[in-house]
Amino acid sequence: MAGSGVISDVSLTLINVLDTALGSLFPAPAPQVILHDLQGVISTNPATLAVLLYEVTEDASTRNRPMQRAVTAGGRVLRKPLMTLILRYMIVPYAGDRLTEQQMLGRAMQTIYDNSIFSGPDLRGAAAPAGLVGSSDTLAATLDPLSLEERTRVWHAIQKPYRLSICYQIRVANVEPTIDVPTDLVRSRNFDQAVPVGE
Repeated sequence: MAGSGVISDVSLTLINVLDTALGSLFPAPAPQVILHDLQGVISTNPATLAVLLYEVTEDASTRNRPMQRAVTAGGRVLRKPLMTLILRYMIVPYAGDRLTEQQMLGRAMQTIYDNSIFSGPDLRGAAAPAGLVGSSDTLAATLDPLSLEERTRVWHAIQKPYRLSICYQIRVANVEPTIDVPTDLVRSRNFDQAVPVGE
């Protein structure tokens, strides 16, 4: 479980995995992998694999879960369940020539396919409980099958011409709530005798 820094920790984890993979594919200088908003000039020397976080949504399958009971130093509390997030990334190569860019994308896809579950030593960022490092969290990365039209909308939103790119979603990033509701133990109960209707 992590705090509000979990989004940046997921991004750092993805960048680290891709950076390691690309470093073994190309001779020096190896391509760099950076978190980027795709605005401004992006270096092609060395080649760059830009990672854009373009959407963060709540995992709908985990909504409406009941409150959880917990014991803290201050007593028993009711706590909201973890907020679970799905992060969507676009990965875009910049190398100055199309063959190198396609090789970079192929290596990125191969790496994420081979290592689609990030956990334990793969995790980067802040230390638990504030971050992912040392936590028991597991992140699953899957290719996001966006249509060409959907992908074009992302490019239109950032006001850039379309480029070859791939999209992934990473789930589930858990965010721990910060508010606890104190609750007491049940110490007594009352029974009311039922009276049939109409009597």
